[in-house]
Amino acid sequence: MIGYTKRRAARHILPWAAAAFIGASSALAGPAVAAPVLHTACAATEYENVNGACVPRPEESPAVPDGATARCQDGTYSFSQHRRGTCSHHGGVAAWL
Repeated sequence: MIGYTKRRAARHILPWAAAAFIGASSALAGPAVAAPVLHTACAATEYENVNGACVPRPEESPAVPDGATARCQDGTYSFSQHRRGTCSHHGGVAAWL
């Protein structure tokens, strides 16, 4: 009879113990931190950079446009504010301005 009682107790107590352990371990892990959501509404001629700022998209021009930071391999001019990723869809950077 003792074996039956232990099995019965284990069947009823173990799920509660497991739930308590999982709850305690998740509480100790701290709050989940989500990545920041950028809500900037950029114009069609702009894109949102990693800082959330609207930056003009690369453009073709016979002369260097005001504010351009690089000339891309395909001849477009980039207005990127960071070197990483500049002209990434335009063949890379031909020259920094």
